[in-house]
This record gives sequence, structure tokens and C-alpha cells, in this order.
Amino acid sequence: MRARSNSPAASERLDSRLYAAGSTLLAVLPLAMVLANRSSPAVIGFAALAVLVGRVFEDRRTLAPRLLTPLAQPLGLAALAFLAWCLVSLAWTPFPIASLRVLGEFLPTLVAAYLLACLAPGRIPAFAPRLAAGAIALAGLIIAVDLASDLALERALGHRVAAFVHNRPALTLDLVAGPVALVLWRIRSRGLAVATLVFVAFGVLRSISGAAQLGLLAGAGMFALGRLLPKRVGIGLVGLGLGLAVALAPVEGDLLAKVMPEAAHERLVQSSSRARVAIARSFGAAVAADPWRGAGFGTSARFAETPVAGTVAPEMRILLGVGHPHNSFLQVWAELGLPGAILSTLVLMLMLGRIAGMAQSDRAAALGLIACAASIAFVEHNGWAAWWTAGLGAAITWMREAAVSRAATSPEMDDPA
Repeated sequence: MRARSNSPAASERLDSRLYAAGSTLLAVLPLAMVLANRSSPAVIGFAALAVLVGRVFEDRRTLAPRLLTPLAQPLGLAALAFLAWCLVSLAWTPFPIASLRVLGEFLPTLVAAYLLACLAPGRIPAFAPRLAAGAIALAGLIIAVDLASDLALERALGHRVAAFVHNRPALTLDLVAGPVALVLWRIRSRGLAVATLVFVAFGVLRSISGAAQLGLLAGAGMFALGRLLPKRVGIGLVGLGLGLAVALAPVEGDLLAKVMPEAAHERLVQSSSRARVAIARSFGAAVAADPWRGAGFGTSARFAETPVAGTVAPEMRILLGVGHPHNSFLQVWAELGLPGAILSTLVLMLMLGRIAGMAQSDRAAALGLIACAASIAFVEHNGWAAWWTAGLGAAITWMREAAVSRAATSPEMDDPA
């Protein structure tokens, strides 16, 4: 039997191994998405589990306060209220089984992302950011080379041979690249930080995802503005953008149909801009028909069969069957109605309030991440997609690690004003 005095040391070694395992999974997530573009929820789940168990072994007494305190603050309460409204809407969804299936994919990934973002920062080993840089660079390189070689890798792996299989990995790279680069910059691995961004740009710009390219440009542009502009101006710009994204989502299709010239559609033919405008008009018409409570959480996949779809003009119903509105803000309106839109806006504004208290470099990176994610959400994918939630959770975890790194090293004397 081991001596009792050895127990703390053994426990500490176990903690370190668990943190290393969780951090390794977090670091390789972008590469895992290239090899299997639905893998990020499982990766983030196992990473969160490893870090959670590590925290239990380290000091279980501090675990509950660390997890519950953020939920008792205004931002946490607003987020819980939004999730509660999602659950309430299950009472009137016409497809309860389908809605529960969507919730069953979204909620566990959200919980895992929350656990990782709360518990991993400050416990990520020194090797992990460099491993993440290598994984990100390799992921970007694989995307570019695979597309240039007519998807030779996908054929070798026996995957579906279509260029859009790299869209999700490219979008994931968009989210995590900036936060990882910031961590690397903080730990004086500045060459790796620059290389990370270069390889991400290489992969994203080579992909066929217009949303990923838009996110890259929006994120980089907002980061630059965040570094140059006074705090209130930067926060105000992002707040205005988010507010308009929510407020104008129900009329997005009609607005674009009126102001978007034919030449723009011709240039964006690969992004199916005409179809996207028509889809937005159809879902906007459904919102106008029932703006107060929505059709219920997770109903987008079968929206054409919802009662509200029957009240929409026949020519507008066809595109209600595409699976989702290709705009997460519009999806909130369609599924959760005005209360969902108000609560989501409250969450976004309170989030900006938290970001306003950051040092300038952290604030600029956070605003860049928000601009990137919001621009993607405005034109792409199902808002409850588990892979998207996992990518956001990974990005937020790295952002929080950057803040820890700043506090632990010689911090730059940012002017918080």
C-alpha cells in the first residue's frame, strides 16, 4: 500500500495528465474536423470530461462556485432565460420528437463547451498552444491541397466527394485561429502566431465557402478597427451590427431583393445568392404571419409542415422546406418568435458589456471573433448545429486562456479606455 504522504503528489500527477489529455483534444479539434467534419462535438465533449475530472481531483470544493457563479451574473441569467424559452417552446412544437432530437444534439455540446470554457483556462499546458498552431496550419494546408487535387484525400478516406465537405472545417478554422494566435503571441511564440493566421487564410480562401471567407474578412477587419478605435466606438459598432442583424432578420430577404443588383448575384453565383434571398423572403413571410411565439425550437428542418407555413402564400412555401433559413438570427425569429429575439439580443448586448472591460488587445480579438461568428451566422448553417457550438466553445476557451496568459506574464499596459 502506498504511503499516505504520496497521495497528493499522485493526485497532482493525475490532474496534469487529465489536463494534458483535454488540452490535446482541444488543440487538435480543427484537424479532426478536416478528417471528419462532424467530429468536433465528440472532441469537445471528451476534452471537457477530461478537464472536469482533472478539476475534481485537483480541488472539488472550488468546482461548483467556478461553474455556478457565472450563471448567477446578468449574462448568465440572460442565457439561462433564453434556454428556458427554448424549452418552453417545446410545448407547442408540432414535431416534438424532431425538436427533442435537435435539443439532444445541441444541449450536450453546449454544456461541454461551457465546462471547457470555465475550467480549462489556466490549466492548459505550455505545449498545447503550439500543438494547436500545428493542427490549424496542417488543417488549412490539407483543405487547400485536397481541393487542388480534386479531393484526393476524401477519395482515399472513402468520404463523400464534394468540395463543400471542407466548409465546416474552414468555418471552424475561422473561429479558433484568432484566439489561438493571441495565446501564442502572449507566450512569445509570435512567429507561430503569424504562421497560424497565414495557413488559416490559405485554407479558407481556397475553400468554396463564401461564408468562411466572409467571416475571415469580417473578423480581421473588426480586429484591426478594435485596435485603432476608442473602446466605445468599437463596442458601439459591433453592438449596432448585432442589433441590426436581429432586428432586420425578418425583412432581410425583402430588403436584399430590392437593393441587390443583378451584377452582384452574377458575381456570387457560387454562393447561391439568389436562392438565399428567396429562402430569407420565405422565412420572413412566415415570421410576419406569426411573430409572437414562433413555430417552436428545432422546427426548421420541417418548417414547411408547420401550421404557420400553411398561412404563407403558396409561392413562398416551397423554400420553407430547405432545412433552415441560412441565417441564425432569422432562425431564432422563426422558431422562437419575438421573445426569443429579445432574449438573444439581451445576451449579445450583455456579452459586449463584459468585453468592454477587457484590455485593448483582448477586446479587439474578442470583437474580431464576434464579427467573424456573426457574419457567418447571418448567411450560413443551422444555428443549433452541434459542430458550430463546439467550434464556438473552443474559440471562447482559447480567448479565456489568452486572458490568463496575459495576467501570468508581463502584461502589456493597454489603455482600457
